Amino acid sequence: QVQLVESGGGLVQPGGSLRLSCAASGTINPFNIMAWYRQAPGKQRELVASVVSPIGSSTNFLDSVKGRFTISGDNHKNIWLQMNDLKPDDTAVYFCKLRQESTDYWGQGTQVTVSS
Repeated sequence: QVQLVESGGGLVQPGGSLRLSCAASGTINPFNIMAWYRQAPGKQRELVASVVSPIGSSTNFLDSVKGRFTISGDNHKNIWLQMNDLKPDDTAVYFCKLRQESTDYWGQGTQVTVSS
């Protein structure tokens, strides 16, 4: 069974930074896709950033976060989302997802609140 654990959320002022972490455990395929999604109240969940393993072989970002967010990883089990110049519109619950062998696994989510 695959488990994902996110951490690093919190309250930050506009213009501030946060770094989210996601750690995967269990039987992990070295060729997978890991991604960050977010869901704001009353809105659909949206893809924020994704990375294909081997780490770095391909990345993808939501247009509104390009130039502000970066995604990185040290292997096919751990990824981070560095979020800079945060805006109130970035407020949401952020979820980590791992896709392997046509199955999606989700973490429990971590709250990010951007407010003065």
